[in-house]
Amino acid sequence: MPSAEVEARFRALFASRPVVLAPMEDVTDAVFRKLCRDHGAELCVTEFVNVEGLLRGCRIASRKIDLAPDDRPTAIQIYGSDRDRLAEAAAVAEASAPAYIDINCGCWVPKIASRGAGAGWLRDPSAMVEMAAMVVRSVSLPVTVKTRIGWGPESDMPIVELARRLEDVGVRALTIHCRTAKMGHEGAADWTWAAKARARVNIPVLVNGDVKSGEDAVRAIETTGCEGVMVGRRAIEHPWVFAECRAMLDRGERLAPPSALDRIALCRTHLLANVEARDEQHGVQCTRRHFSGYLKGIAGAAALRQGLNTTNTLAGCLAILDEAQARVERGLSATDRPVLSREQLLSARSPDPVGL
Repeated sequence: MPSAEVEARFRALFASRPVVLAPMEDVTDAVFRKLCRDHGAELCVTEFVNVEGLLRGCRIASRKIDLAPDDRPTAIQIYGSDRDRLAEAAAVAEASAPAYIDINCGCWVPKIASRGAGAGWLRDPSAMVEMAAMVVRSVSLPVTVKTRIGWGPESDMPIVELARRLEDVGVRALTIHCRTAKMGHEGAADWTWAAKARARVNIPVLVNGDVKSGEDAVRAIETTGCEGVMVGRRAIEHPWVFAECRAMLDRGERLAPPSALDRIALCRTHLLANVEARDEQHGVQCTRRHFSGYLKGIAGAAALRQGLNTTNTLAGCLAILDEAQARVERGLSATDRPVLSREQLLSARSPDPVGL
C-alpha cells in the first residue's frame, strides 16, 4: 500500500485536470520529456520498458527507468506477457522512485500484442485483472493501467466492466485509449467509452486518442467527466499542444500559434539536446521524425525539411537552421533562393558535442 505521503502526491497529480505526455517507444525519452515539460506537460510517462530486459539488467531498459532529479513527476510504464515477471519488474522499477508504475495493456503493434503483451491482455480480461492485482501487491507505489476499449470488434467492449474490476484489485487510475486494439490508429477515437467507464469507478480516468488541441482537451474532459487527458502522436509534431491545452483548461484562452522563429528555435534546441544525450549520428537521425511537424507552416518548409533530413552532421543541420532563421528575420521565404548547397553542408565541420 502507498504511504499517506505517496498517496497525497498521487492524488495531487490528477487534481488540476492534467495534460499528460503519453508513453511512446523511441520517442518519450528523457530529452523529449524535458522538451514537453518545458512546453507545459506537467506529468510524463517513459517509453515502454520491457520486463524481460529490465530483469536481465539490459542497458536499454535500465536507461529507460533512470529518472534524473529534474525529470519529475514521471511514471514508468512496463510491459510483458507474464504476470509474475511484470510483478518482479515493477519492484525493480520502483527503486527509481517514479510517480507511479503504469502497466501497458494498450499497445496494439502486432509484435507486442500477438505475444500476449500490451493490448494482448484484452483477449482475456480476467487474466488481465489477475495480473494487475499481482503487480499492485508487489510494490508500495500506486499502480495504473493504460488500455484500450477492447480487442475488437465493436460488439465486444469489455472496458466498462473491466475498469471496475481493475479498481477492485487496487489499480489507482486508468488511461483509456478510446479505440480497439484492432483499430490501431485508424478511425476516430470514441470518447463515450471513457465516459461510460468513468461512471463506474471512483478512481481517476484519463482520456487518450485524438486529443490534438486545447479545444479537444476541454471537450474530452467536459463530455466524459474524466480527470484529464493524455496526448501522444500530436506531441511528436507539436509539443506546443501542452501549453495550448493548459491555456484553454485554466483560462479559456486560445494561444497564438508558434511563429516561424519559434519553430526553427525548437528544431535547434531538440537537435542539440539529442546529440548531447547520444552521439552526433544518432542524435541527428532521431530528431528527423520531428522536423516535419516543427516546421509546419513555414514558407519553403519542404525544402528546409529535405535539407535537414539529408544532412548527417550537426554542423550541417545547424547551418541550415541558421540560414532559415536569417531568412525569416529578413522577411524572406525559404524559396527566395536555395538553402545551403550540398557542397557547403559537406564542408561544414561537426563540433564536439561534449558540453553543448
